[in-house]
This record gives sequence, structure tokens and C-alpha cells, in this order.
Amino acid sequence: MIAGIREKLSLNDPLPVQFIHWVRDMLSGDFGTSIFAGRPVLELMSQRLEPTLSLSILTMILSVTVGVSFGILAAWRSGGPIDRVLTAFSALGFSVPVFVVGYFLVYFFAMRAQWLPVQGYKPISQGLGSWSEHLILPTVALSVAYIAFIARITRASMLEVLSEDYMRTAAAKGASSYAMLFHHALKNAGVPILTVIGISFAYLIGGVVLTETVFNIPGIGRLVVDAINNRDYPIIQSVLILTSGLYVFINLTVDLAYTLIDPRIRY
Repeated sequence: MIAGIREKLSLNDPLPVQFIHWVRDMLSGDFGTSIFAGRPVLELMSQRLEPTLSLSILTMILSVTVGVSFGILAAWRSGGPIDRVLTAFSALGFSVPVFVVGYFLVYFFAMRAQWLPVQGYKPISQGLGSWSEHLILPTVALSVAYIAFIARITRASMLEVLSEDYMRTAAAKGASSYAMLFHHALKNAGVPILTVIGISFAYLIGGVVLTETVFNIPGIGRLVVDAINNRDYPIIQSVLILTSGLYVFINLTVDLAYTLIDPRIRY
């Protein structure tokens, strides 16, 4: 039996030959067959893609919206009570692991209050209400750390820009607070903020694994955990390759987007 499996998986070939065959198959869209499920890896991943994409997109929308807003507000009210509260939240939110936040939300909002489902996922095809209901707690749990991270960088970048001479000149000319914050300060502080948003989106991959495990969401993260437990190496390899490619693509996109924010940057 073992000899048959080795022959089927081409494990008797030299390692360089195995690697060449694997790269050739991968480039042609063949990521192999799951050892445990006996089905094509690409098929298994495509079935788990919707929950992960839904969770990731909602998390980034919430994280960027709230994180940038908190950072701008903290910088504008620097040194005041609002700044201290938001800074404390950023420090706490960035320090607490996502699974702790997840269990906290499940206990209070799902088990005690019974406002939202404890676990699981409903496809968007079964209704927008049920889909969003099952994603509220996972999205909030996963967003906390990224909101804190983005808010801290946004605050620091905004404070640096607000201390520049041209900002004082704009204030002396009677520019409104809105114009100073959004037309002058935010635009000039955009490069570090965009960088941290790109990094957050790339790091989201690790957070998704924990969040999907806590909330029992049948996504890519849960697929990876099951594959590790079952020693299903084709799935593990394929997910690592795809996530690495996604990480490179996100960083490349962020680098190219710099030119839209700062005209001085050219490639």
C-alpha cells in the first residue's frame, strides 16, 4: 500500500524531478489531489473561497473606515481626553489576540444576549440578512487589531503633517478644519497610511485562520487547519503558494498606488 502511494505521488523520483513536475502542474492549474479527501485541491479551495473573501473584505472595509477616522480624530484632538481614550484603545486592541476578542464577543453577544449566531456561515445566495448576521461577530473580532494598528499609524502621520509650516499658513489664511484635515493633512500623510493598510491586508491571512476556527466558518483558514491536522501536504503547499502570491501582489499594488498620492514618486 505504501509503495503504491509513493508511486502514485511520484515520491520515488529524485527531488529535483519532483519539484519540476510540481511547478509544471501548478502553472497549468493543477495543484494536486488532497490526500485526505481524494479530490482536487483547487476544487476544495474554490468551495471555501466565498466565506474567506466575505470575511476579509468586510474586515478591511471596517478596519480602514474606523481606523483612519480614529487616527484623524486623535491627531486633531491631540493631548485631549479623546486622544487618550483612542490611544489606549489602540494599545489594547493591538495587544489582545484575535481569538480572545472572538470568544469575548461570542460569550456576551451570542450566548448571553443571544442577538447573533454563535458560529457558522450562510452563503450570500441564501439571503443578505442571514449572510451579514453570521459575519458581524467574526468581522468585528478580526477588525479590532487592524483598527488599532491603522489608527496608530494614521495618528502619527497626521501629527507630523499638522506640525508643518504650510499647515500653520493654511490656518492663518482662514482654512476650515475640514479643509485642513482632509484636503491638506490627510493627502500628505497618505503614503504611510496606505502602506499600513497594505500590510494589514497581507497580515489578514493569519488572522483569518484563527477567526474561522473560533467561529467555525468553512473558509480557506479552516481548510488549512484541517489540512495540517490531517497532514494533507498538497493543500498546505497550495495555500502557501497562493497566499505568498497574494502578499506580493498586494505590496506591488501599494507601491504603484504611491504615485497617485504623491506626484513626486516615480518609477
